[in-house]
Amino acid sequence: ALNSLGLKGPAGTLPYSVLLQDHGSENTSWGNESLGHTVFFSVDYQHVQVPFEITLWIMLASLAKIGFHLYDKLPSVVPESCLLIFVGLIMGGIIYGLNDKSPPVMDSDIFFLYLLPPIVLDAGYFMPSRPFFENIGTILLYAVVGTIWNVFGIGFSLYGICQVEFFHLQDISLLHNLLFSSLIAAVDPVAVLSVFEEIHVNEKLHILVFGESLLNDAVSVVLYKLFRSFCEMPSIKTIDVFAGIGKFFVVGTGGVLVGLLFGTIAAFTTRFTKNIRVIEPLFVFLYSYQSYLTAEMFHLSGIVA
Repeated sequence: ALNSLGLKGPAGTLPYSVLLQDHGSENTSWGNESLGHTVFFSVDYQHVQVPFEITLWIMLASLAKIGFHLYDKLPSVVPESCLLIFVGLIMGGIIYGLNDKSPPVMDSDIFFLYLLPPIVLDAGYFMPSRPFFENIGTILLYAVVGTIWNVFGIGFSLYGICQVEFFHLQDISLLHNLLFSSLIAAVDPVAVLSVFEEIHVNEKLHILVFGESLLNDAVSVVLYKLFRSFCEMPSIKTIDVFAGIGKFFVVGTGGVLVGLLFGTIAAFTTRFTKNIRVIEPLFVFLYSYQSYLTAEMFHLSGIVA
């Protein structure tokens, strides 16, 4: 057989170990096969690292919420959002202590594409729509104008502090201060809303705070991406500023249009699911996720969509 295949060695035969070694080097999908020996147990963490760690993040936050509500008196002492921040600080300290020996896969792309959509869907799906649209003008005033006012107010204030020679921060530019302010300007009133629900506050006040917290995230994300693109430019001209302002409105309006499109398609599709109700929740997730991804594909606001 070796002669017919042209594999005859100088001594007339080809050692089996060479054949097995070649075979093992070509077929690596069975694990760590070395010299033709099959390994019955192996670990390939890199193959599942991204979904595995995303699941761990979600599970950690869920377990923290369970532990928070097991003790009845704890919610009256510490807000739930503070507890989650504390858990995040602990995890960040552990990751920092590992000294990049096993860096996590969590980055901005993974967060915006996998973790943020279900959070926004939960807030939007359970939103009381009638009072929301009855007060849409006031909500947009708070969410858009108020958030922009916060961003520039914080950014210019920090830039003024940086100009004080005592702090030795003169090398930090105005754009970097605005980039930082766009991250912290959008206040998330989770603790306030939980208190509102406990004391049964006025519905109009509740929907104003809730609607503003839902839409200000979209405004802050758009501003963050805008300032980040400005920071990467070698020089910023007047036309770039006006283009950024126009892009701000295009991103928000485009997100609304994409959301309306997929909402209409979802409403039309569910007209034919009367006898198969089991797939309706699947349509809710799929159309919502598709609207988010479609908006992000065209660099529009996936949160608004």
